[in-house]
Amino acid sequence: MDREHLIAALSTISAIPVTPFSPGGGMASGGSEVDWGAYRRVVERIVGGGVTVVTPNGNTGEFYALTAEECDRAVAVTLEAVEGAATPGAGVLVMPGVGHDVATAIALGQGAARRGAGAVMVHQPVHPYQSAEGWVAYHAAIAAALPQLGIVPYVRDPNVTVAMLGRLAELPNVVGVKYAVPNPLQFASVTAAVGPDRLAWVCGLAEGWAPFFWPGGAVGFTSGLVNVDTGAPFELLRCLQGGDYPRAMAVWRRVKPFEDLRARRNAANNVPVVKEALAQLGVCDRAVRPPIGEVPETERHEVADLLATLGIRALAGV
Repeated sequence: MDREHLIAALSTISAIPVTPFSPGGGMASGGSEVDWGAYRRVVERIVGGGVTVVTPNGNTGEFYALTAEECDRAVAVTLEAVEGAATPGAGVLVMPGVGHDVATAIALGQGAARRGAGAVMVHQPVHPYQSAEGWVAYHAAIAAALPQLGIVPYVRDPNVTVAMLGRLAELPNVVGVKYAVPNPLQFASVTAAVGPDRLAWVCGLAEGWAPFFWPGGAVGFTSGLVNVDTGAPFELLRCLQGGDYPRAMAVWRRVKPFEDLRARRNAANNVPVVKEALAQLGVCDRAVRPPIGEVPETERHEVADLLATLGIRALAGV
C-alpha cells in the first residue's frame, strides 16, 4: 500500500457505476438477476472515457440491494473490464464499496484485495445508535484488518467531527475522505482542521456540489453522470483544477438539471435517472431493486431532453 500514490490517485473523478439488472424481476419478486454483460459494458464506457478511479458497489451501484456474492463478483468483473478497456499505463484504481457489520466489511475488503483492488470505500455505518467512539472504532477495525488497502471513509453524517476524522487520519492506510455532507462551509472547516494535505478530500456529492467544495480543499469529486457521459464531468474537473471558475460554472449550469432530476423526491431518483438514461442509450435495462423504484413514466421524457442538452442522442423508441 503506497499511501502517497493513492492520495494522488484520488485527485480526480471517482466513478460510481450502476449495477444493471435483467428485466422482468419487478418489485414483487425483489428484483432481477445482475446482468453482468451489461455491467461490463458500463465499466468499459466509464474507463474508456478516461476515468481512473472506479468504485463498484457504491450507492449508485445499489450496494444495499446486493448480496455479498454479487459484491464480490462486481469487483471481479470491474477489474476484468478495466484491464480490457483502460489505456495502457493509465493506472486505474478500483476502489470497491464495503460496509454492513465489521466482519462483513472486512470480508468484502479481503475479497477485493485478493482480486487486485487497491483501496476500499467504507460506507457510512447505518446502525441507528452510534457514538463518536464507536464510529472511529468501526473504521479503525476495518483499516487494521486490511493493511494492504487504502481506506476511504464515506462521510454522510454532519455529526462526524474534526476530532473523529483527525483520529482516522493518523492511521497509516486511511488515504482519503469521501465527504457527502451538503455543507461547503463545514467541509472547508473540517479540511482545514484535519489538514488539507494529509488526505485526499473528495466531494462525495458529484458535479452539482463540486465547484463549491473546491475552494474548501476538494481535489476530486464522485460522479454517477460518468455512466452516461464523461465529457462534461472531465471538462468540469479541468476547469476546477485550472482555477477557471467562470467556465466551471458554465459546465455546472449545463449538468445541474440532470443532477436536480436525480435529487427529486429526496433523491429517490438518484439511481433510476442514471439507469433510465442508459436504457435510452441502449446500454442496459432500467430495472432497479426495491426499495428503489424506476423513474415514473411521466419523467422519462425529461431524461431524454436532458440527454439532448448534453449532446447525447437517445435511441428511437426506447
